[in-house]
Amino acid sequence: MIANEKKIIFLDGDGTLWYPKKTKYTEKPHWIYAHEDSKDNYCEHLMMIPTALVTLKKLKKLGVTVILLSTHPHPPKEADVVINHKVAHFKLVKLFDEIHATREIQSSKGEFILKILKKRKIPKSRALMVGDSYRWDYKPAKDVGVDALIIESEYLKKDRYGKMVKNTIKKSSDVLEYI
Repeated sequence: MIANEKKIIFLDGDGTLWYPKKTKYTEKPHWIYAHEDSKDNYCEHLMMIPTALVTLKKLKKLGVTVILLSTHPHPPKEADVVINHKVAHFKLVKLFDEIHATREIQSSKGEFILKILKKRKIPKSRALMVGDSYRWDYKPAKDVGVDALIIESEYLKKDRYGKMVKNTIKKSSDVLEYI
């Protein structure tokens, strides 16, 4: 069981804070960036996930450090532009203490988590990663010794490892139970 009293929350972007309007939690959200109809104007096809904005505001009000870590396949500078564009589109800039586009290798998110915890002098036991993907969110955090939660989705039920995870939440606001 995940202990309460978390001081820092790492959140994924796609599938955790926003998702495609068309498919929501039925398909992995990254399809939107390759699809001919949406790849050049993806923000117009995304929507905030219900309860995500309220949850971010509540975390800030509680004094929790909130870090966005979102995996992107682009080169680093382009990836940073893409993630910051989405954050600006949803008017979330002031709700994050840091925003990072992580690399498309599984260990990248875990490496970012460790670097940020060290810089901020926060122990792993006071950190929590929240995402929608076993491979890109949950496992990288657990591999470096940080607690993690996965938001339930149709595509998680199809993931052979993801469907075995016990630390799941139904909606973004459920993370508040772990603070």
